[in-house]
Amino acid sequence: MSPIEVAGFVTGALCVWLVARQNPWNWPIGIANNVAFLVLFWGSGLYADSGLQIVYMALAVYGWWAWVRGGDQHSALHVSRTTTPQWVWLAVAGVLGTGLLHWVLVTFTESTVPFWDAITTVLSLLATWGQARKKVECWWLWIAADVIYVPLYAYKELYLTAVLYVGFMVLCVLGLRNWTKDIKKEVPA
Repeated sequence: MSPIEVAGFVTGALCVWLVARQNPWNWPIGIANNVAFLVLFWGSGLYADSGLQIVYMALAVYGWWAWVRGGDQHSALHVSRTTTPQWVWLAVAGVLGTGLLHWVLVTFTESTVPFWDAITTVLSLLATWGQARKKVECWWLWIAADVIYVPLYAYKELYLTAVLYVGFMVLCVLGLRNWTKDIKKEVPA
């Protein structure tokens, strides 16, 4: 367990807790988490996860803006459901993205876990899109990614990070519950 892994643990836990509470400060805390994990994952040979942190940083800027100013009439964004066309787009992007990233990892890196690194990276990107647009189903994508991440990080001997991702799953369930309640509040009876 390194100091950078501890920093990733603390900032990651705080970030997801803030997301579950729909607090826009999750985005800058998330950027600090991205920096820590970029360094940690690169050193562990999780190249796609490391590169994902750079994408997360860019998405964090967008997500922060979207949460604060990206709703109707440039107001705060409200929780909504993912539409059928959006699900189709997510499914196609997920399959193609996983295949492409797997090929890149096999061809250009020494990754010992190219498929698992690719699928978790793509699931995380899709979930981040949903999170940035406040789509309640993003929590299901995060849970799916976390179920894979926990044993992956344990395999890579990133035990504190594996524990963090167990905690993320708990926070994901809380986020799913909270965001679902918000949708029900907004639906006229």
